[in-house]
Amino acid sequence: MVRMGVSTQDQPRRRVTEQQRDLRFDAGALCLNLVATVGRRPHIPVERMGDAARLEAWCRGVGVSLAQGYDAAGLLASLHELRTAAFDIASSAVDGHAPAPQAIALVNRLARIHPPAPQMELTAGGPRSSPDSELLTAQELLSVIARDLIDLMSDDARRSRMRACAGETCRMIYVDTPGGRPRKWCSMRRCGNQAKAASHRRRSSPSQDGGPGAGPKDSPWTP
Repeated sequence: MVRMGVSTQDQPRRRVTEQQRDLRFDAGALCLNLVATVGRRPHIPVERMGDAARLEAWCRGVGVSLAQGYDAAGLLASLHELRTAAFDIASSAVDGHAPAPQAIALVNRLARIHPPAPQMELTAGGPRSSPDSELLTAQELLSVIARDLIDLMSDDARRSRMRACAGETCRMIYVDTPGGRPRKWCSMRRCGNQAKAASHRRRSSPSQDGGPGAGPKDSPWTP
């Protein structure tokens, strides 16, 4: 069975904020931006791409243009299926589990579709890339994402920089930037700041012995 990465059993209900519904485009790879269309995976998941409007917003965010006439409901269902497989495969680089064979088979099947070849047209300003050649069909979009996942998992350097955010209600998988110490959070402006604020509250509140909290200060970097 393909790993969903979500267990809802015995999980406390948490308020879903507008920020948690935001689409994310900062995971470092197209395929991981698709995976990030589910939020709060360790808890009750938040669907960030559940209708045609959100699908269009996601396509704009990742710089993809779809050809006219696609079936939005059908494409969403296919993207959700690919997203589940992509999460299973991508998370294996973080926790070392073996991805489900059906996840690998789905990605390979989708990747067999060839994206459109670039075309050129002559304009008043000279030869330019034809805008029509940049439009993707639904199957071509799925293929582009599947190929991106294969490229990511085949690149040892990028794969070694794949992380899962340390935020309890985030765990977004992202590709860390090269150089420096590994990042602990997907974003310091989001999960990093939230963790710092929680750490400050713990230090400011009385400890069990009546004194101020004295836990170590959280760092945005892993040890």
